[in-house]
Amino acid sequence: MLSQPFEKPVRVWVGLGFPRQLNSVVDAYQFVVDWCGNSPEQRAAIRACKAALAGEIDAETARGILVRFARKKDILAEDGTMPPVMDSGQWLHA
Repeated sequence: MLSQPFEKPVRVWVGLGFPRQLNSVVDAYQFVVDWCGNSPEQRAAIRACKAALAGEIDAETARGILVRFARKKDILAEDGTMPPVMDSGQWLHA
């Protein structure tokens, strides 16, 4: 199993709006496996991380799929963005 670092870390919002930095494929894999849900994007991110860990794809390919998952779930912490606000189980933008 190869722990490949990302060229640029991926930051995601977790908990009560705290950023978490994912620096490698292992970090990303742990994050998406622990994420509550079973969406197609989550399953794709898990498959991509597994493939990168097995050396079948490169870390940047897995990173791109992770970023798409995080965008879809509205948890990607891009520069200058604020964390989403949760109200009754639904993510809203403040």
